[in-house]
Amino acid sequence: MFSQTVEYALRAVVHLAYCSPSASTTEQIAVATKVPQAYLSKVLQGLSRAGIVRSQRGIGGGVALASPPTQLTILDVVNAVDPIQRIHHCPLGIPGHGKVLCPLHRRVDDALCMVEEAFRKTTLAEILSEPTSSKPLCDVQAAMEVLAAKTGASTPPTPAPEEPKQ
Repeated sequence: MFSQTVEYALRAVVHLAYCSPSASTTEQIAVATKVPQAYLSKVLQGLSRAGIVRSQRGIGGGVALASPPTQLTILDVVNAVDPIQRIHHCPLGIPGHGKVLCPLHRRVDDALCMVEEAFRKTTLAEILSEPTSSKPLCDVQAAMEVLAAKTGASTPPTPAPEEPKQ
C-alpha cells in the first residue's frame, strides 16, 4: 500500500527519534535501518526539504530530527515523501459521477481517510514508548558495533529512548 520510499523514511525517522536529540550520520542510519545508503540519502533530502530533519556537515555533524519526537507524526513523514492520495473525483472519469464516488471508490477513500487519521494521531514518541517485546527496527547497538568494526572507529554510545511524559 505504501511505497518503498515511505517505508525507508519511516525507518529513518524512527531511528532518529530513538537517538534524539543526537545526530546520526547517513551511514549510521543506513546500517541501523537496513536501508541502502544511496537511497537513504535521497529520502533524507526530501525529509530535510519538508523540515522533518536537519543536517549539519562536518565533524560532529549528521542528521537529526528538526522537532522533538513528541511533535512529529507518522503522517508528517508520509506527507513529506509520498503523500496519501485521497480520491476526490471518479478515477475512471465517468462524467455522471464527478465528485459522487461509486460505492467501491467511496470505500477505498474511506479506508484512506482512516489511515490518514490514524497516522495523524500517532507521534514518533508513541511508537517508541509503546509497550512491546518487539522494538522498532533492528538492534541499534549491534548495528553501530557492525559499523564501528567496518570503519575501525570506536562504538558510539546509543542513547536510551526517553520515557514518555504524561
